[in-house]
Amino acid sequence: MKDFGLEISKPEVDRSGYDLIAEANGYIRHIQLKASFVGATTSRQKIHIALANKPSGCVVLVYFNDETLELGPFFYFGAAPGQPLPSLENMKIARHSKGNAAGVKAERPNLRVLNRAHFVRIEDIQDLYGQLFAPPNSQLV
Repeated sequence: MKDFGLEISKPEVDRSGYDLIAEANGYIRHIQLKASFVGATTSRQKIHIALANKPSGCVVLVYFNDETLELGPFFYFGAAPGQPLPSLENMKIARHSKGNAAGVKAERPNLRVLNRAHFVRIEDIQDLYGQLFAPPNSQLV
């Protein structure tokens, strides 16, 4: 196994659509993290549109075993390192989970809904690192 260098930073405030900044192999990734336990029925994730304004923005959905806390599989939504986030323009606008006094669930114009089908399944952390930081047509692992 090769040495995998990685620098991690986090934003001071949570309004830019990402949870952490990761840098490796000359690529900077703004990553929105999502988590769920293996066997959960949630098939959709709400993504902040500001993530699309960041270079190489992406979303990583981490599944974990709720008994052993083992991580994986992972699901990835994004493009190749150095490329922008795929367009969120045609994605469904998210709604509030609770209705107002009239029962209306207002739209959340800064959030889009991604179905699990939009994500690529990745089995382990080494392959996730490759997805995030490997130059096109290269082998990191």
